[in-house]
Amino acid sequence: MSRPPAFDDQPLGLTVHSMPSPQDMAAPAQTRVGRWKMLLVLLVCAAPVVASYLTYYVIRPEGRRNFGELIEPQRALPDLVAQGLDGKPVNLLTLKDQWLLISVAGAQCDTTCANHLYLQRQLREGLGKNKDRLDWVWLIDDAAPVPAEIWPALQTATVLRVPAQDLRTWLSAAPGAKLSDHLYLVDPLGNWMMRFPAKLTAEQAPNAKRDLERLMRASESWDQAGR
Repeated sequence: MSRPPAFDDQPLGLTVHSMPSPQDMAAPAQTRVGRWKMLLVLLVCAAPVVASYLTYYVIRPEGRRNFGELIEPQRALPDLVAQGLDGKPVNLLTLKDQWLLISVAGAQCDTTCANHLYLQRQLREGLGKNKDRLDWVWLIDDAAPVPAEIWPALQTATVLRVPAQDLRTWLSAAPGAKLSDHLYLVDPLGNWMMRFPAKLTAEQAPNAKRDLERLMRASESWDQAGR
């Protein structure tokens, strides 16, 4: 009779592989959910700004025209250090968070300059309850002294000296005009977005005021007075 096969009495060897824990499996999913939540928060925060710009630039009533020329693409405030009339340095980026109505001229302030300063002040005052959302700014492009007789009229203005070559890297005039011929509008995000026609007159000022009022209405959901 044949004998049954012999078996080794050594214990059976098994290799045990660890299984991923539920926490390990959940981590990637939680990361994805967190990223989507962060994106959603950013979209909610940006929505009022986007909506106001769509309202003004895209969803415009038929036949409506801007008096000022829209700048496309917009140009951000440069990281430049200007100088106040007191000699202290002022970075232009600190002007953000307000609408800015800007003029450019030499310190001696010729007739065009004087007219612009007058219109800037009047346009701001004409905004009524919204006037504190707009600053009027005179950028002086030379080192000459400001005449003493115009100082009283500048009490509510922001006056800064900026070298002419630096201004030309940011602002530009219409063909055939000079930087000092225009008024420039910068939004609270710090973007130069509109240029008014050269040598604006008092008769044309109501047209500029309408543009300003429209922009104030379009941005009132996210832009607040003061920095």
